[in-house]
Amino acid sequence: MGRWFGAGGRSALWAMLAVAAATGAVRAQEVINLPNDYQLGLQDSASPTMTDIVWMHDIVLLPIITVITLFVLGLLLWVMVFYNARSNPTPSRTTHNTVVEVLWTIVPIGVLIVIAIPSFKILYQQLEMPEAEMTIKATGHQWYWSYEYPDHGDIAFDSLMLEDSERTEGQPRLLAVDNAVVVPEGRVVRVQVTSLDVIHDWALPAFGIKTDAIPGRLNETWFKAEKAGTYYGMCSELCGVRHAYMPIEVRVVPQEAFDQWVERAQAEFAEAPSGVEERDPRTAAVATPARTIRTN
Repeated sequence: MGRWFGAGGRSALWAMLAVAAATGAVRAQEVINLPNDYQLGLQDSASPTMTDIVWMHDIVLLPIITVITLFVLGLLLWVMVFYNARSNPTPSRTTHNTVVEVLWTIVPIGVLIVIAIPSFKILYQQLEMPEAEMTIKATGHQWYWSYEYPDHGDIAFDSLMLEDSERTEGQPRLLAVDNAVVVPEGRVVRVQVTSLDVIHDWALPAFGIKTDAIPGRLNETWFKAEKAGTYYGMCSELCGVRHAYMPIEVRVVPQEAFDQWVERAQAEFAEAPSGVEERDPRTAAVATPARTIRTN
């Protein structure tokens, strides 16, 4: 390298490489996972559960579905070509075939068993709650989410979708929110999901999560985010006229950044823990957020 660059050139080169490496590291942490135009397949996985779901879809289900579809198409074409009125003017009077009937019973059963074995493993992994390192409670309202962090000084806040006039550059339309959920990278997070009015659904595709929020009931799910970044989801239950305006935004950050966020959040939400005006449940079924929500 010394033959091409002098001492000053080498210093500048190393500085440029250091800046590029730092920029790459920052960008690697700023993964933004959301649906894209003309996207094929599932979103990129950000948790072990979603990794298994993608494997199940790509390696197990997709090849089986493809083979079955091509096989049925082949049978239809074969019948159309060789058993039409012109090619086969005298049709067979066969009423049954024992071998064929046994095969079309046994083969589908075998296919279902092949699908069932890995799917049971994934279902068990989703439902078997590991020892959680932190807990978040998500409560559905018409039409926004509120969150609580009972393990971190009772942090609580509302999360409302940003209107077009409120968004900044890089924030996706209909998905960005004013207060995002923040979790540490590589930690097992328990999510308790409920609702105060109608049935909602807390769904985050990159984590393989889709859990109903039912009034009067506390459902649980979990995830372990393996990649730092911003991930988007949406209420996946038809919960009312503004169902399409109830997004979920989760930011996964390193542990040190999460600890700093906790300190800021404890101070920011100290006076108004949830940002919600409490009402007597006997006279009002829905709590009203402090921020005005457009209803048209």
